[in-house]
Amino acid sequence: MTSQRVIDAPWLTSGPAGGVLALLNGNGEEARAVGGAVRNALMGLEVGEIDIATTAVPEEVIRRARTAGCKSVPTGIEHGTVTLIVEGTPVEVTTLREDVETFGRKAKVVFGRDWQRDAERRDFTMNGLSASIDGVVHDYVGGLPDVDAKRVRFIGAPDRRIAEDYLRILRFFRIHAAYGAGAPDRAGYLASIRGRDGIAGLSAERIRMELLKLLVAPGAFAAAEAMIDAGLMLRICGGVTYLGPLKKMIGIEQELGLAPNAMLRLGALAVAVTEDAKRLTQRLRLTNEENKTLDSMGHRWWRLKGMDDARARQRLYRLGSQRYRNRMLLAWARDGQDSDAAEWKQLLALPERWTPPVFPLKAADFMARGIAKGPALGHVLALAEDAWMANDFPMEVDVITVIADQTIARFKHDHRL
Repeated sequence: MTSQRVIDAPWLTSGPAGGVLALLNGNGEEARAVGGAVRNALMGLEVGEIDIATTAVPEEVIRRARTAGCKSVPTGIEHGTVTLIVEGTPVEVTTLREDVETFGRKAKVVFGRDWQRDAERRDFTMNGLSASIDGVVHDYVGGLPDVDAKRVRFIGAPDRRIAEDYLRILRFFRIHAAYGAGAPDRAGYLASIRGRDGIAGLSAERIRMELLKLLVAPGAFAAAEAMIDAGLMLRICGGVTYLGPLKKMIGIEQELGLAPNAMLRLGALAVAVTEDAKRLTQRLRLTNEENKTLDSMGHRWWRLKGMDDARARQRLYRLGSQRYRNRMLLAWARDGQDSDAAEWKQLLALPERWTPPVFPLKAADFMARGIAKGPALGHVLALAEDAWMANDFPMEVDVITVIADQTIARFKHDHRL
């Protein structure tokens, strides 16, 4: 049974998406906005990327674009997807499809003209809505009442939809974390438990994308808790996960006015030591920068509690401001519920109060004192830098001269030179 509702969505008749809808409607063809843009408009949320579905086959989409002087890119033409560039903005257009055979992501599809059949092949009811250019929202799968109830529900039998693509388990929890309310839909939750072994066959890149999106969603903590209870996080992260630090990290972000940060939250959830960071990097195929971030956060964070300013300045000098803050935030999140917030805030504010100076001694200073180029020179520089840090970063020439001379004397004594 089809339901309808009218929305006030100026983007349906203006801007890049409005231009595409106007271009593809008429002369026997129809185009509508579909998916997340419609869902968000109904929920009063910001509308980001707008996807378009159409009865026109890809060749007709390209022909109309060419006639209108619009650039088209066949980004997924074998699946019916063409990207039109309008006013410098890419708008993805996909021809209506129907499943002929279903076997995971490689489902065999044919192009169609039936909006209901196209909606029924999507994942969740709130994502199966479409809006025509006049603002009418068309619902063939019960998405409107689910949007109203903030209920994330699979279209059709949950077990079957999950078997088509096991990534839908993660999407179920991620969409619930972003747009749902209350406990996850029970039928979808139980189906996710039954299908959890299928996660092992997913690519790490796809899992990473969904998990990082989930972690910054408004309902991230409740979703993570439900996934741990369902035995899903162990399969995703491959190790112990920690709800307490995740909850506290979210609270710290809110207290400090920070935007949700996926790496901070992943660190709180799953990194207690640097070995955890290495495991997550392998399992999720994290980027090099993400790996470095987690590895730095997990490195002896427990030493930061109660640190005085002198020691904190040394950590800041070694780590740089961003990694200093990240490690400090993880230490705070793992400090327990009775931690001293004022103390942690004071440490976190150090980069605003103090800028690390540049180490004033150079290789030439030690070469002039008789140290030849080579490993010994690097060793002496490192010793001198450690001494400079231990003396709280002095910049006075006489003090620096003493540090250099004492370092040379120590080096010669240790090496019997």
